[in-house]
Amino acid sequence: MTKRLVVLGGGESGAGAAVLAKVKGMEVWLSDAGNIGQAYKDLLNQYDIPWEEGGHTPEKILNADEIVKSPGIPDTAPMVAQAIERGIPIVSEIEFAGRYTDAKMVCITGSNGKTTTTKLTYHIFKKAGLNVGLAGNVGRSLALQVATEHHDVYVIELSSFQLDNMYEFKANVAVLLNITPDHLDRYDYKMENYAAAKFRITRNQTGDDSFIYWQNDPVIASQLRQHHLESRLLSFTGEDDDRNAAWVHEGVLNFNVDGDRWDIARDDLSLKGLHNVYNTMAAGLSAQVFDIRKDVIREALADFEAVPHRLEYVDTVDGVRYINDSKATNVDACWYALESVNEPCVLILGGIDKGNDYSQIEPLVKQKVTAIVCLGVDNAKLHAFFDGKVPVVTDAGSMAECMDKCRALAKDGHTVLLSPCCASFDLFNGMADRGNQFKECVKKFKANATNH
Repeated sequence: MTKRLVVLGGGESGAGAAVLAKVKGMEVWLSDAGNIGQAYKDLLNQYDIPWEEGGHTPEKILNADEIVKSPGIPDTAPMVAQAIERGIPIVSEIEFAGRYTDAKMVCITGSNGKTTTTKLTYHIFKKAGLNVGLAGNVGRSLALQVATEHHDVYVIELSSFQLDNMYEFKANVAVLLNITPDHLDRYDYKMENYAAAKFRITRNQTGDDSFIYWQNDPVIASQLRQHHLESRLLSFTGEDDDRNAAWVHEGVLNFNVDGDRWDIARDDLSLKGLHNVYNTMAAGLSAQVFDIRKDVIREALADFEAVPHRLEYVDTVDGVRYINDSKATNVDACWYALESVNEPCVLILGGIDKGNDYSQIEPLVKQKVTAIVCLGVDNAKLHAFFDGKVPVVTDAGSMAECMDKCRALAKDGHTVLLSPCCASFDLFNGMADRGNQFKECVKKFKANATNH
């Protein structure tokens, strides 16, 4: 009897899962409560996969043998809740795709730094000549790649949402960069639930696999005490402590996996900032596990181009530096951004708060920030916390208004930093849209300054 697979969500992961199911001979139905992008409609039509948008038809969904759910859809969504009630198995696209490939999996998660680390790891593997695919939150759908091409290795960025519905999937190399408060609205505002979701990246690992993690993260340490892992543990630290697999000594990153040692000077890294030291150590250890030559790793670490919207230097106009850190959608990411700024700072915060605790950045804000511009529909929580702690806390309802205020508040020698701590969907189409609008405003400032 032909298996009936229903896919909820018609984005990158959903469309990819539908194609893989079709290629494997299943009866497929894809349903999206919103609108499906034209490129994904074309892909579904190409494979003769029936689909619907703008709502769900229960009788075409609740007769599924299994459901692949896009990561953005919570279990509380009515159709998902009904499926759970009926006992229909629900898995993620990554879980589904993993059944149909014997490729090695390098999986990277963390509250912050995972996109940079994933792309850096992929860059090293690519430079080494490996047949490698890039998937998950970056790159193309893993399921679509499994359906239409072949790779020996995949480097995959995984969010907690994707990990929630993974059960039998195994990471040959699992990387956990950090666990700091994020997406708590999805996890009943309980940090332990979010931490447990992140730690699912270690599921099913054996003694043949490796777990790479930040030694100094107290939440990871707590999770390690709760789980007995069979995998090889490779920790990294920013401190001078050679008990780890990677550490820093006098400006040099040192690596030691099973007695195989190598190093690279911090000044030789293309990525700057303390957070990128950690990202680099995680990527370097992943490459070393795969026996990639040290000269190739060094070369890749030196010529990698940074990820857009993550501490991205835009330009200097009238003596003011503009930094786009739109990817900083939680407080911990903003802390690293502020830590990297040495000049007086006008800070742009705001958007959709995800249960943020701003006390983590309060000391750096008091030390470095001369003004805060709150860019969001509802800025009440920001005012409640920051009013009186910096000289100016003001509001803006659009990027143009925000940037005009920043330009008036910033003086020669200052930095304007977009590092919002919040999601972007109240005023923007996403994190990238917010960052691109910021960059467009800087470009206009530059043109006006040049014309004068």
